[in-house]
Amino acid sequence: MSNPNVKISSVQILSNDWYTLKKVHFQYKTKDGITQSQSREVYDRGNGAVVLLYNKGTKNIILTKQFRMPTYLNENPDGMMIEAPAGVLDEDDPSDCIKREIEEETGFRVKKVKKLFESYTSPGAVTEILHFFIAYYTSDMKVNEGGGKEDEHEDIEVLEISFQKALDMLHSGEIKDAKTMMLLLYAKAYNNLL
Repeated sequence: MSNPNVKISSVQILSNDWYTLKKVHFQYKTKDGITQSQSREVYDRGNGAVVLLYNKGTKNIILTKQFRMPTYLNENPDGMMIEAPAGVLDEDDPSDCIKREIEEETGFRVKKVKKLFESYTSPGAVTEILHFFIAYYTSDMKVNEGGGKEDEHEDIEVLEISFQKALDMLHSGEIKDAKTMMLLLYAKAYNNLL
């Protein structure tokens, strides 16, 4: 942290259950030279990785479907979300993390992933940097049924659909997950990936 216009005065832990919610009090010097006292709640859930799994032969992709409580509390009637496979980094690097998550969630074991870009997902409140990847799969890479880790209470449905159908689902509103939307639109814009 090296911004001379920011001086953190205190950090208060509000919750440290699943992840950490902090209240940060700080002084911020504006471009007009005025110093303001501000405070923000900041949610630290760690960094993550997400992947677009694409089959070049069939032009299909693998997505997941699972219950997400925050969406259920905010007008998603059944709480189910269609998403690209993703996970939180543990002690590993982003590429190792996403390979592990691909196998846990979808049952496919891939050896290579290609990093596309990274993004802050919700910079107004969340510290997370998300690493975006693409990986290519074939049916012979399937090593188990996927569905997530039982000890993490994951209950994931694996969906194999055409890339075009996924784009249609994005436009119809069936896919509302931002990281998945970003991957689909990036892949469409840079169709040399597909």
